[in-house]
Amino acid sequence: MKPVFISDCEGPISKNDNAFEITEHFVPKGDRLFTLISNYDDVLADVTRKSGYSAGSTLKLILPFLKAYGVTDKQIESFSASNIILIANSKATLELVRTLASAFIVSTSYEHYIRALCKALDFPFANTYCTRLSLDRYLIEAEEISLLRRIAAQIAQMPMIAIPKTAKSIEDFSAKDQETLAQLDDIFWTLIPQMSIGKIFAEVKTIGGGQKAEAIQDVAEKLDADLSDVMYVGDSITDVEAFEVVRNNGGLTVSFNGNSYAVKNAELAVLSENNSITAVIAELFFKHGKKKTLQILEDWSIKALRRNGVSTPLLERPVAMHSSCLPKVKIVTAQNMEALVKESSEFRKKVRGEAIGRLG
Repeated sequence: MKPVFISDCEGPISKNDNAFEITEHFVPKGDRLFTLISNYDDVLADVTRKSGYSAGSTLKLILPFLKAYGVTDKQIESFSASNIILIANSKATLELVRTLASAFIVSTSYEHYIRALCKALDFPFANTYCTRLSLDRYLIEAEEISLLRRIAAQIAQMPMIAIPKTAKSIEDFSAKDQETLAQLDDIFWTLIPQMSIGKIFAEVKTIGGGQKAEAIQDVAEKLDADLSDVMYVGDSITDVEAFEVVRNNGGLTVSFNGNSYAVKNAELAVLSENNSITAVIAELFFKHGKKKTLQILEDWSIKALRRNGVSTPLLERPVAMHSSCLPKVKIVTAQNMEALVKESSEFRKKVRGEAIGRLG
């Protein structure tokens, strides 16, 4: 039986944050609207741990505003297909990985984007888990359109939420941020649910947080595979539960240009502009298992990789794996974690841009 490779999409495979880009494109001041709601998402998922809430639900919370500005499924499909930016060598990496393992993509992204991405990668859409959405089937009244546009403008003008590193409750936030959070609570959990468009919150299921962990378990059950044979690659807060379920069951977890949430919950931190490194780690893991792979990666060099059977094509790819510019790969420890968080977070912004790189 083949081992299993599972990866998040945006970050480890592409540079996009598709939902951010859609909101920025179709909604006035959409970049700020999305960023503030994304910060609010992080608070609900990681600080207050709102009951029934999953990281990545920003993709649900912005839907009423997309609808209010007339965004259609066709527009999302067209925009997504025209704006895919892949991490270098992603297609070749997935092709190689699929010769070694059963490969899946588990992503919070809308299905419109994942379908377009799969076409670009020649990857089977059937091997993906993503946020299913048919925006066209939701009706919205004229009065709601006007109100939602005013609310979107209001949110875009709110002060950006600063999340204290040690925050455990709302009381740990500044008075100004507590006021902002209270306003957002009222908007998303009282005002919008009373609208006809409000049912979209109940009906759209984002694949983030716990749903990613469930998807991994579903893959393992369908393939009759052991979670110890799973390698999972992620980069953000939506991957925390996925990292936990794989790591706790003996599989290998990799943060690829991850933010603080990813680095702190993965066993390996990778900083790279090229996806060939993912294929290298996958080949080592699938040939040697987790324990030996981690031992090999402690001696991170071309010689060590050749000595342990990494395929020649991977090592000969231009730039990607040349000995003078090997990407950074580090085993995450309590001692180096904070330094890796800082370095990876900054590198992430370099690769994906400042606006996308700072999102949770």
